[in-house]
Order: sequence, then structure tokens, then C-alpha cells
Amino acid sequence: MDEVTKHPGRPLWLSAEQRLIYKTSAEMQAFLKGATVQTTRPQKDKAAGLSTEKKAKAIPWVEKYRPKSVDEVAYQDEVVAVLKKSLEGADLPNLLFYGPPGTGKTSTILAAARELYGPVLYRQRVLELNASDERGIQVVREKVKNFAQLTVAGTRQDGKPCPPFKIIILDEADSMTAPAQAALRRTMEKQSRTTRFCLICNYISRIIEPLTSRCSKFRFKPLANQIQEERLLAICDKENLKYTKQSIAALVRVSEGDLRKAITFLQSAARLGVDKEITEKAITDIAGVVPPKMIDNLLQICFKGTFEKLEIAVRDMVDEGYAATTILSQLHESIIEQDLNDKQKSAITEKMAVVSKCLSDGADEYLQMLSLCSVIMQQSSQNN
Repeated sequence: MDEVTKHPGRPLWLSAEQRLIYKTSAEMQAFLKGATVQTTRPQKDKAAGLSTEKKAKAIPWVEKYRPKSVDEVAYQDEVVAVLKKSLEGADLPNLLFYGPPGTGKTSTILAAARELYGPVLYRQRVLELNASDERGIQVVREKVKNFAQLTVAGTRQDGKPCPPFKIIILDEADSMTAPAQAALRRTMEKQSRTTRFCLICNYISRIIEPLTSRCSKFRFKPLANQIQEERLLAICDKENLKYTKQSIAALVRVSEGDLRKAITFLQSAARLGVDKEITEKAITDIAGVVPPKMIDNLLQICFKGTFEKLEIAVRDMVDEGYAATTILSQLHESIIEQDLNDKQKSAITEKMAVVSKCLSDGADEYLQMLSLCSVIMQQSSQNN
């Protein structure tokens, strides 16, 4: 009777194997009807999987040490001062950030948006479009326009006042087509009550005049060497890295005011030699720059050597795999410091400009570098 009471529809003469099949099918029917079949083992496995996934998850240092608030942004004092005033009054004009890469343009507006909206509302109120996204005229007319038309209000979960506007961030706006930029200006005017735009670019000359006149413009300067050193040393201390003063100085030198590049090189160097000291040579190898000794040697051949020696030196340098554009920029820095008169320097730098254009058009690297070094040799011989 007990068996019949437990399973009223199941015949008692079934074998053990058939009973197991019956039980499984009954659970499946219960699941399909919406009943929950509790199992303990998969949950444990799932929990174990999540914990291992958290341990394995590694964030690039560029993202890990990205400023979380406007106060943490380095070296851009004017922009930070204006944004802090705007955040106090919860009001923000349309913004246009321009300057070299790695100076904190995207980080600044993202930090400001987080302070304005908090971590919860941030995802709903901010639309970020990058150069990798489609940003033709169709996207501006549909996606941007639809997002801009949405009205917002209310307060944050922590009780702080929330501004009644959204933010649309158009990163690398100088790569947008001119028709797309033209379509954007009317949207900026019509939706000024509910939306603020932040355009970010490297070259302000590529943004059309009607857009620049509608925005408050802020120039981001390349970071000073001292500021970069402070940030890099702070990261080294947090990551327990071994380093030398020369290696940090080399990082600052090869990054040329680009903090993002410096942090990326630092992480690469740390991964290259785990638990080893980061050396200047490691930084130079990772950055792909030509060793200063090699550049000095090339210039000495230009000044005092023969054309045959020069040809061999240029061939060796190109065969080593160094990029001609890198050699060109480093030669330019060295030439400026050489003991040549102004006329000679101007002739050499003019030739450098021509070579740079030819290289960007796809000319042969060896021939272009040989051509440049020949001009350096010719100009230096006029001293003798």
C-alpha cells in the first residue's frame, strides 16, 4: 500500500531498472510543468567554476589603474577644475576633448559620468561609441538620435541628486565622416535639454566648425615626465615589482607623454621577466626603439665615414627589423642636438619630412633611409 500511495500511477511489478526510468520521466514531466527539481551537485560545481573564473580573471593594468574619480586624473588641472565645478552644480556643457593619445581624455569623462550617476544608473545614462563601432550617418540618425530623445529624471539609489540629462560619448570623433558630423549638429541643438555630448579626438582640425562652436573645448597636454614617473612608481609598488631608476627613466622616454603606452610597456616587461628586475634593456626591446648607441654610430659614419660604410650601416639597421619611421624620429631628435649650423639642420629636417611622406606612401625603407643619410653626410661635409 505504501508504494501505491507514494506513486499512485506506477505498477508494482516493475523491475529496478524500469523503476529508475519511470522516476526520471516523472521528474522530466514535473520540470516541464514548471516544478523545480532541486539538485545539489551541479550548484556546487557551478560555484566552484565561478570561484576559479574569478581567480583566473586578469585585468590589463591600463584598466586596473584607470582613474575612478575626476580628482585622480593626472596633470590636466584646467579640465579637472571646470568639471568639478560642473559636478557640484550637476550641470555640464557639451564638451570637446582633444590632444595626444594616452593623456586621459576618455578616462576623465568616464570618471565624471560615474560621479554624476553612480554605478547603477551609469549604464543607463551613458552611451559610448568608439571608432570601432559603426558611426556613419545612419547610426547618428537612428541610434544616437533615439538615445538622445529619451527623457530621464529621478534620484540615485544612494539618495544623491541625479542630473536630468544623459551623456553621449563619441570617442575618436575625428574619424567620423563629415556627413555624420553634419547630421549630429541638429541633434545636439534639439536635444540640449535631455542630452549632453562629449566629443573626443586627437586632431581638432578634423572636426567641422559647427560642432566645435557648440562645445566647450579642452586641450589635454602630454604628461610631464615627473607626473609619469610618480604614476609608474605607484603601480610598481602596488604590484611589488623590482625596478631600477634607469628602467623607469627609459619608460618615460619611450612613451613620449603617453601614460597608457608607458603602463602597457611596464606590464609587458613585468610579464617578460617574472620575479626579475625590470631593466632598461628590457624596456628598449619591448618598445621596439633603436638603441641610442646604434643611432650615434650611424651619425658618426655620416659625419666622418665613407658612403660604402654608410650603406652597410643602413642595411644592417633595416635588416635588424627596426621600423624606418622609428629610426627617422630618433634621428630627428639627435640631429637637433648636433653641432651643425641652422642652414644645415633645416636642409636635413626638410629631407626628413620628404622621407616621412614617402614612407607613408609605401616607399622602400632601405632606399629612403639611405637617401636621408646621404643628405646628412652631404650637409656635414660642408663644415670641413
